[in-house]
Amino acid sequence: MRIDIVSVVPEILKGPFSSSLIKRAMNKGIMDIHIHDLRKYGLGKRKKVDDYPYGGGSGMILRIEPVYQCFDKLLSERDYDEKIFMTPDGILFSQKYANALTCKKNILILCGRYKGIDQRIRDHLISKEISIGPYVLSGGELAAAVVVESIARLLPGVLHNPDSMITDSFQMEKMGAPPIYTRPKIYKGWSVPKILLSGHHKKIKEWIFKKSIQKKLDS
Repeated sequence: MRIDIVSVVPEILKGPFSSSLIKRAMNKGIMDIHIHDLRKYGLGKRKKVDDYPYGGGSGMILRIEPVYQCFDKLLSERDYDEKIFMTPDGILFSQKYANALTCKKNILILCGRYKGIDQRIRDHLISKEISIGPYVLSGGELAAAVVVESIARLLPGVLHNPDSMITDSFQMEKMGAPPIYTRPKIYKGWSVPKILLSGHHKKIKEWIFKKSIQKKLDS
C-alpha cells in the first residue's frame, strides 16, 4: 500500500512515522509513505499557499493553485483509490472505514491548515472528507497520522500477533473489549480473576465472551 500525504508543515509527521507500528510497516515494505511539502508548489518567491477569504471574514484560506499542481503531479504518476481531506466537519472516521481502506492500493491525503481550504478543492479534487472527532486542531497532520496508524496495524505482517487485531474493541461490533490482565497476579491487593489463572481454556473463553457482551451493554 502507498500513502501520499500533502501538508504545509510536513515536519509534524516525522515523529509519528519514525517509530512503532508505522515504522515497522515501512521497514517491511508493507506500507510506502511519502510526505509532500505543499510550499514547494507555492506562489511567487515566498511560495505563498494561503490568502484572505473573498467576502471578508477572519483567518486565511488555503489556495487552490498549489494543491491542484501538487495533485496534478501525483495523479500523473499513479491513480489513487481515495483522495482524502482531513477536516473536522467530515465523516467521522471509524474502525469499519479503516478496514475498508486496507483494501486500497494508493491513498492520497490532504492535510488542512489555516481557517480552511478553498471550496473548489473539496468540490473537484477530493473524493472523501474525514474527521477524527468533533473538535478542531491547527491542521490535519495529526489526524492523518491517526488514520495511517489505524490502517497500518490492520495490514498483514505488521502486528507480531495478528489475533490481537481480531479482538480489538471496535472490530467486534456486537461486543466490547473484555478486561485483560498480566503479571503480577496480585498488586496492592488487586487480584487477577481466578478463572484466568485456572488453565481451563473453555471456561476462560466463556468468561471472556460474557465480559465482552457485558461491556457492550454497559457502553
